[in-house]
Formats: sequence, structure tokens, C-alpha cells
Amino acid sequence: MRDGRAIDHHPTTWFLLWSGAVGPLLFVTAFLIEGALCPGYNPWRTTISTLSLSDNGWVQIANFHLFGLLTLFFAVGLKRVLKSGVASLSGPILFAIVGIGLILAGIFVTDPSLGYPLHSPAHLPESLHGTIHNLAALTVFLTLPAICFVMGRRFARDPAWRVWSIGSRIAGSLILVFFTWFFTSVSASADALAGEPVHAGLLERITSMIGCLWMSALAFRFIRVLRTAAREA
Repeated sequence: MRDGRAIDHHPTTWFLLWSGAVGPLLFVTAFLIEGALCPGYNPWRTTISTLSLSDNGWVQIANFHLFGLLTLFFAVGLKRVLKSGVASLSGPILFAIVGIGLILAGIFVTDPSLGYPLHSPAHLPESLHGTIHNLAALTVFLTLPAICFVMGRRFARDPAWRVWSIGSRIAGSLILVFFTWFFTSVSASADALAGEPVHAGLLERITSMIGCLWMSALAFRFIRVLRTAAREA
């Protein structure tokens, strides 16, 4: 961006930006592999969070923690890159909220839902830790599109980033659309348990992947900016 030459070139800045590039890709890779290998788990129907209830539930719990921690690192790196202007404060703060939400989602494990784990009782009352998990997840899914729109507004002010402005707003809109669809699908879980198909797991994965790929692409773009600024310095 126009203030690229003022970017902090300290080695830790590179590490912080790379955290934002790698973190989302690791998160997606982990839940896709774990979902495909977990016995009795249906990734088309069941949410990502319920992987924490499997025999190897620690994998998904660690996945939440790692992604959350790397997102917090990226928030700090983003602040170093965005010295001033629109989203220079709100962007990093929103990413920090996402990071905290992911860590809380790992600490407070979800309740059984949508028939998983197998043979778990239907219509269990929501536990305290399940409620906190759901609130943390809701915060993440609503904050991600907010970041897209906030960053899109910043990018719109720079002709060199005009495509990113449009892409960020499209990504934010798609996250909202698929998350609303996912939420509606989960609300129909009673019908799902009665035998009607509900693709909540697929919809949540699409929502998550859109957000993760956008975040990773954004981090890679800023790494490129940092590299260019370092050459020109």
C-alpha cells in the first residue's frame, strides 16, 4: 500500500504475517483430514466442532488453539503493516477477537449434536461449556465478514488495491450467506435426526474455508508488500 515503505521490517514482523498465511491453511487441512478419517463421523452433516468429541478429540481442540494463537500473532503483524488510516486499528482488533474466539472454542468443548457422537441422546439440554463454545463460534463467524468489509473499505481508497476491495466485500458477503444457511440448517436438526438430510457440516466447512482462504490470501499479499518495500528501502 502507499505507506509500504514505512512498514516495520523487523524479522518478527515477517513471522507474524506468516502466522496469518499459514494458520488458516493448517486449520482447514486438519479438520478436513480428521473429518475424513474419524470413524462414524459424517463431514457433510456434522459440524467441525464435534470432532472435539471423537476418540482423538484433542486434535481438533489443538487445532482451535493453534489457529487462534496464530490469528492473534497475525493481528499484531497487521497492526505493524497498517500504520494509519482506515482499519489500521479496527482490522487488528477484529482479528484479535477472532483469535480469542477460536481459543475459547477449543477450551469449551461443544455438546453432542446432529447425531454425533454416535448413539448420543437426542435433545440434550445445552451445557454451560457448550453455550460458551457456541457463543465463541458465533463471534468468529460474525467477526470474519466484518473484517472483510472493514478491509474492503480501506482497500477502496487505493487504486492498486481496488481488486482486493471488491474481493474482500464478496468474501464477506459469501460468509454471511453460507453462515445464515448453515444456521438455518442446524435449526432443522430435529428433522435431521428424524431421517431428513441436513448438510450442516458441508455448509459450515464452506463458510470456514471462504474465511480462511481470504485471511491467508490477505496475509500473503501483505508479505509481498513487505518484501517489495524491503527491496526498495
